Amino acid sequence: MKNPLIIALDVETAEQARELVTQLGEDAAFYKVGMELYAAAGMDFVRELIAQGKQVFLDLKMYDIGETVKRAVAQVARLGVTLTTVHGSGPVMRAAVEGRGGSSLKLLGVTVLTSFDKEDLADLGYPCEVGDLVKLRVRKAMEAGMDGLVCSPLEVAAVRGITGPGAVLVTPGVRSAGAGKGDQKRVATPAEAIRNGASYLVIGRQVTRAADPRAEVRKILDEINGVAMQK
Repeated sequence: MKNPLIIALDVETAEQARELVTQLGEDAAFYKVGMELYAAAGMDFVRELIAQGKQVFLDLKMYDIGETVKRAVAQVARLGVTLTTVHGSGPVMRAAVEGRGGSSLKLLGVTVLTSFDKEDLADLGYPCEVGDLVKLRVRKAMEAGMDGLVCSPLEVAAVRGITGPGAVLVTPGVRSAGAGKGDQKRVATPAEAIRNGASYLVIGRQVTRAADPRAEVRKILDEINGVAMQK
């Protein structure tokens, strides 16, 4: 099977990110640039990764008025980024689709952050179960013409049931058995996430803070390939 790993470059500087990319070599071809690294290195580093033949998941979770989102997405689309994220609000997602135009950029709607649970949703004014809000946002994303969603591995099977086989489902909150959860609350193993329908797995600290990041990537791929062989 294809390599489904997206390595999260959640580091402070472009130099640290370059070092990790070099360490991983050909074992990783897809990288997430999130808010921290984007704030430190910006679009220049995104261009650098793309020039090296890497795929980039630009995870900015855009949330603003429609015109601003549309214009920002248009800028991202010109770079050759593979995936980017916007908030799972109907107007925001529709604006993103308009901004993407005819480019190859794939748009993902964010359902519910993997660090959130029912109490966190209540604090935001959503008196419902996490799964109910996820399903609502999935349906809205499909109606808006989005390419896929970011969702917890615990909800990915339900999301796949709504979207069908063609959607791109990206799951953060993935950890091998025994790995620390960090600030994530809704997590699963890489094998479980793939088995339940994930397209890509975002892996961060398990790899980026490992003594041997390349060995850790290979370990995770072995876990995933074991699932593929069982199918």
